[in-house]
Amino acid sequence: MAKRIVAGPDWLKVESVADIYSVSACVSANFTEYVDAWKHNGYWLFDSPEIIEELARVKGVELSTTTLFYYEAYELEYDETTRQWSAFAPEPSLVTNVSEPDTKQIEGFDVVSFWARTTPECSPLSCCSVAGDVPVNSHCLFKTFDEAKEALERGVFDKTEPGPFRILAVYTVTRHPGTA
Repeated sequence: MAKRIVAGPDWLKVESVADIYSVSACVSANFTEYVDAWKHNGYWLFDSPEIIEELARVKGVELSTTTLFYYEAYELEYDETTRQWSAFAPEPSLVTNVSEPDTKQIEGFDVVSFWARTTPECSPLSCCSVAGDVPVNSHCLFKTFDEAKEALERGVFDKTEPGPFRILAVYTVTRHPGTA
């Protein structure tokens, strides 16, 4: 995903947060609205940077001011009402053939709501100011997977947004010379 990263907003009241690398588009927006183009995969994200670049060209969107991300989802999602982890899979009617980047830099882990089971909806660390209650890094993400999982199981995200919640590893990807 290509996103327009914003500085940590004043309303978040977490001095250590320099910017927001959340998976959701609530604070740091996606490069464009994309669902109507039907170029996304079964995770409702993109299989490769080339698909993002093609869509940006078609929609007339400039990517030079965006940051490119790669996400890896934990294979289980957490239901805060039942306190249970269960498997989920990509939407089978959409082709999913994710190309893992050659080089990626781990930035942290986000907890994201998927109530509608489609696009990432809300990242409560930033969207609901949960970052004020738990340790986060400068990108408003958990430093480790274990911290994210423990926070979910401890109920930190209860009463923020409706779940289920998924944990996604957030990586930045360096664009190759000659790409947008």
